Amino acid sequence: MFLSLPMLTMLIPLISLAGLFYSALVEEDFPQGCTSTASLCFYSLLLPITWYVFFHLWI
Repeated sequence: MFLSLPMLTMLIPLISLAGLFYSALVEEDFPQGCTSTASLCFYSLLLPITWYVFFHLWI
C-alpha cells in the first residue's frame, strides 16, 4: 500500500490524537506522565513535531 504525502499529512495528526486519547483513558498520571519516555503520551506528542521538522527539512 502506497501512502501519499497528503494522506500522511492527515494520518500523522490523527494517529497522534488517538494516542493522546488512549493515554488519557489508560494512564493514571496522564498530564504529568507525558514527560516520561516510557509513556505513549510522550511519543504521541513527539510524532507530529518530528513529522513537521522532517517534512520541512526534506522539502
